Amino acid sequence: MLKVEIDPGSGFCGGVIRAITQAEEFLSGESPLYSLGAIVHNEAELDRLHSRGLLTADSLADVPDGGTVLIRAHGEPPGTYREASARNLSVIDCTCPVVLMLQRNIREAYQRLHSDGRNGQLLIFGRVGHAEVLGLMGQVNGDAMVVEDEAMLADALAKGRLDFSQPMEIFSQTTKSPSEYASICQVLIANGAEITVHNTICAQVATRHQKLSAFAGSHDVILFVSGKASSNGKVLSDLCRSVNPRTYLVGGAGEIDPAWFREFPSVGICGATSTPKWLLEEVADAVSRL
Repeated sequence: MLKVEIDPGSGFCGGVIRAITQAEEFLSGESPLYSLGAIVHNEAELDRLHSRGLLTADSLADVPDGGTVLIRAHGEPPGTYREASARNLSVIDCTCPVVLMLQRNIREAYQRLHSDGRNGQLLIFGRVGHAEVLGLMGQVNGDAMVVEDEAMLADALAKGRLDFSQPMEIFSQTTKSPSEYASICQVLIANGAEITVHNTICAQVATRHQKLSAFAGSHDVILFVSGKASSNGKVLSDLCRSVNPRTYLVGGAGEIDPAWFREFPSVGICGATSTPKWLLEEVADAVSRL
């Protein structure tokens, strides 16, 4: 008989809960609501919200003049707010408070790096093209270097794109791996960088890394439930797989293979900060019925 446990720490983070709650409150009325980009990187939850009337806009051009647009937890660059104001759009700003603080800190760091005739360098450890990273780059008009991983950093070092004669400051996308961030910073320090390291990974995410490792190691098989576009989902599923090689990434109950559990009775169910609790419960129920 299979023993199934849902990781108590999995499910939406506070920023996502806030955005979805505000969207649902607005959708209880009759006016349409446009989310600027997917409100959450989970296909099943998006389908649920779309059934309630939420529309996803790829850009503000998809939102009619005078309409209402929701800024998701990832945040947006300043230009988005200027354009929305110019077109008389109502804005429901659901930028995560942790991201808002990071945006402000990056603006202040940029001013420090370019004061008193200096020409310092601002680095961001994050996924290239990620919505949060685009919002961060917008705070400094794109004048920052994004480093996605150690391979990208090694390439930048080899091509001389880093000026170690000037001060540097580095920040991390809020949902990145703390251990990967530490490794990136160590490489920079080892190469002689005069660098200020800012701890900007969300505390909720950082704590989850520690607890999730223990959870993954305490079960025979791990089912990690996440949307394909979730950056946090990739980071956390990779973490689980590093602890437990029998980790399988699934989008929902329909992707479960019974062969995974034939010789392994203990199953752990966990997910990303963009994975709803109801989906975790649905997957756990499907496994229990095998």
